[in-house]
Amino acid sequence: MCGIVGIVGTAPVNQRIYDALTVLQHRGQDAAGIMTMDDRALFVHKANGLVRDVFRERDMLQLTGNAGIGHVRYPTAGCDSADEAQPFYVNAPFGIGLGHNGNLINAGELSHTMIAEDRRHLNTSSDSEVLLNVFASELQQSTASRPSAADIFRALETVFRRCHGGFAVVALIVGNGVVGFRDPHGIRPLVLGRRETPRGPEWMLASESVALDMLDFDLVRDVGPGEAIFIDMQGRLHARQCAPATAHTPCIFEYVYFARPDSIIDNISVHKARMRMGEKLSEKIARLRPDHDIDVVIPIPDTSRTSALQLALALGVKYREGFVKNRYIGRTFIMPGQDMRQRSVRGKLNAIDLEFRGRNVLLVDDSIVRGTTSAQIIELAREAGARKVYFASAAPPVRFPNVYGIDMPVATELVAAGRSDEAVAGIIGADWLIYQDLDDLITACRHDNARITAFDTSCFSGHYVTGDVTPEFLARLERDRSDGARAQRLLDLQGGRAARVG
Repeated sequence: MCGIVGIVGTAPVNQRIYDALTVLQHRGQDAAGIMTMDDRALFVHKANGLVRDVFRERDMLQLTGNAGIGHVRYPTAGCDSADEAQPFYVNAPFGIGLGHNGNLINAGELSHTMIAEDRRHLNTSSDSEVLLNVFASELQQSTASRPSAADIFRALETVFRRCHGGFAVVALIVGNGVVGFRDPHGIRPLVLGRRETPRGPEWMLASESVALDMLDFDLVRDVGPGEAIFIDMQGRLHARQCAPATAHTPCIFEYVYFARPDSIIDNISVHKARMRMGEKLSEKIARLRPDHDIDVVIPIPDTSRTSALQLALALGVKYREGFVKNRYIGRTFIMPGQDMRQRSVRGKLNAIDLEFRGRNVLLVDDSIVRGTTSAQIIELAREAGARKVYFASAAPPVRFPNVYGIDMPVATELVAAGRSDEAVAGIIGADWLIYQDLDDLITACRHDNARITAFDTSCFSGHYVTGDVTPEFLARLERDRSDGARAQRLLDLQGGRAARVG
């Protein structure tokens, strides 16, 4: 999962892109980058690390111009080095920079075609660089001179035909403007904002509406599935449907975990969706255990707070904050490597003993992925004196990998894969475990917008909405995404660096 932003303004955009990336930092903590354009000159700075650490004053001063794009990244399979930081850039045709959130499931095939037929060189193993080169190749064939909006859209029509998967993209075309587009199923989010100034309108594209709010842009709408937006340097907006309309199926995990609660995605409030998740979960608890002995409901901060509060209110049980979070440690789910994830839990959370001692506690989390974090949190609750520890997940069991841009573990590393709820409860050490039902999760998320009738629920259901995810692809993913494969890539990378130094 990554965060992207693009702005065409009437004044320098460097600081505003920086501010937007800090708001989107929850979407990726591994690397950050900004690319700006001043007339026909291009400026870029990117590196591994948090936004606040990557950009210094001297870097910001060099990022001049009234148009630019930005990106925050978390490490995905095969993309573990600093070379993978975005935006990526190609100089032909015209000079194009690109930032990408998502995953191309046919990246391997496209890479081969790019090298063998399109005669393009790829510097990394990132599917984002592949997507950039597909766009550049098609744009080069669409026009021999400065591209018009029609040329750009014509090139993107072919990009949509060639690229399969889930993706949201912002691109900067030197001397022309900023482009944004979204996959035909609308799996990955992209919103459009506008702000009026005395010098004319300013436009902004971002992964989440919260970035627009922070910069005082009005939310105009979501970019539609298969739609492309082009904003030229005069502030004129051009839009076209570049791929046939298909079922609009946004990723449901955005509402469960990734997006900020104050964001609105596809006209659905993330905050309200999480409130309804808690209500639905309380109904299931009341149905299965009408005579429950829960003394207190405690959320695992931060994402589950909204669901936990609604659950407690509906059950008529006390809600308490029982964990203090160290806010200087990143999101555990998106930390690379199992050892780092395990070490981070006790450094991230500390229990308030008086909220646990002698009580039957219901812990609420947004989801359970590997189960190691849940097990350690339950252990913290028991050490704090809890008599019984129950565990509730606002999401259904995660039993399948996500292939559209969330770097979930392989199936063999998912604690619920091939196991019953009772077996998972035993592994994580809970006295009782309750999961949200998938139908209830879908109902909770689609409540605000009848136009969204279905979601990508692949990590829960195993149904991949693009219809072209093969067993062979999943097997290859299994090889690439495992923690063992990550460790080997890190060793190879360190060995290569040592060899170069030697």
